Amino acid sequence: MKALVIGATGATGKDLVNKLLDDKDYEKVDVFVRKPLPIDNPKLNIHIVDFEKPEEWKDLVKGDVAFSCLGTTLKAAGSKEAQRKVDYDYQYNFAKTAKENEVDDYILVSSYGANPKSKIFYSRMKGELEQSIKDLHFNKITIFQPGMLERRDTERTGEVLGGKIIKFANKFGIFTQQKPLPTDVLAQAMINSSKIKSYGYSKIKLGSIFGFAKKNNGQ
Repeated sequence: MKALVIGATGATGKDLVNKLLDDKDYEKVDVFVRKPLPIDNPKLNIHIVDFEKPEEWKDLVKGDVAFSCLGTTLKAAGSKEAQRKVDYDYQYNFAKTAKENEVDDYILVSSYGANPKSKIFYSRMKGELEQSIKDLHFNKITIFQPGMLERRDTERTGEVLGGKIIKFANKFGIFTQQKPLPTDVLAQAMINSSKIKSYGYSKIKLGSIFGFAKKNNGQ
């Protein structure tokens, strides 16, 4: 199989790409990034693109499975408008291009609580993206809605603190369905889901993601 990946420079994306390169079922991995990746592997094709200009790279988006784990924070983006450009516009344009190029399987990392009718900007934006991609009618769409992610070497202070609080609560049987999700576990769950032969729309939430990561090649 051939994988297509956006968001390869983020924590989840890095784990995903490394696992795809080690996976015997994937013969090629094409990543679409804004800056080079420090990886040298014969299976890997690195496309440095301008996400503002999809017409320049649309013909490259051809493969079997498209993985989207692109995203940024409001702090890093600098404004809600800038964040939406990354978290909605870039991802939707990539998905739309993949659909036009007859990619069958689309796998999206969204967020817990995503809802197009939410009063919370981030949750509403993620919900709108989910709906827009669902409306593209891929043969198979899988949306992952993780809660708190556990990233290696993260600089997100709030995320680190929140993760510690939830882990502490987990020891007492509290918030057990919301325990922090390591990004490598999420990446494995995404790959395993790509090997399940099915059609239609699926949404995988919180604790269920751990189970997907343990499945043997989706069986």
